[in-house]
Amino acid sequence: MGRQRAHSSDPRVGTYEISTGSASVEADPFREGAYILNVNGVPSSHIVLDEPEELEFEYMRWIAAAVESLAPGRRLVHLGGAGCSLARYFASIWPNSHNTVVELDAKLGQLVRELFDIPSAPTVKIRAGEARAVTFGFPPGRCDVIIRDVFAGSTTPRPLTTVEFFEAAHSALSAGGLYVANCGDHSSLRVAKAELAGLAQVFSHVAVIADPPMLKGRRYGNIILIASDTELPVEGSPDFAALTKPLLAGAVPARYEDERWTRKFFKGADALRDPAE
Repeated sequence: MGRQRAHSSDPRVGTYEISTGSASVEADPFREGAYILNVNGVPSSHIVLDEPEELEFEYMRWIAAAVESLAPGRRLVHLGGAGCSLARYFASIWPNSHNTVVELDAKLGQLVRELFDIPSAPTVKIRAGEARAVTFGFPPGRCDVIIRDVFAGSTTPRPLTTVEFFEAAHSALSAGGLYVANCGDHSSLRVAKAELAGLAQVFSHVAVIADPPMLKGRRYGNIILIASDTELPVEGSPDFAALTKPLLAGAVPARYEDERWTRKFFKGADALRDPAE
């Protein structure tokens, strides 16, 4: 993988040509052995070598908390890879897990393998492909957890937000499997509400995680969408308390909102569907 321009004596730091443009690796100035991966100018991953359980991005901590609490099994598919931060994390806490990372950019997948300490397959397999096409190609019951973290700029591509895509994800999951998505949205919250309306047409239960200002529509940010056919924790239950605890422990405290709250949140929203052929 050719480096176009080096920024320091650190052999990892530099700008690299990838299939979709360029990726740059910066040293974290506040922590030795830590790096920031930017893909086409967008910060995409934070990696601490030899410390896979260190997740710098708050939304990744929220996803990790949800999956640790709710996953019915250890076969995980990560739609959107970049530096494979979450795959490294789950490979560390669950050594017997199988993590398949679906990354659109084949050269980026090769690059992160060369630069960072990503466990080898089958613990972490990096598969080049478009997330929707790969999801539709999975055999029924292929995985226990699907984590969608795919962005084009600041938004998730529309084909990954439709009822038809959610149906394909549902089919790929084992019975009671877990779907988790990182949704970037603005103060209108229209995107998150539309996705939740679609998920509720396919899955029996839905819930969300976000920090309170985001849920009140005060700014752009991340909302974690959760869907499953298995009942999700409800407010007042021990499982609710157990999931809430790690969410409150981070630098940006977040809330888990149960199904009752979530259905009120997206009431009246229209689900997105694929364009008619």
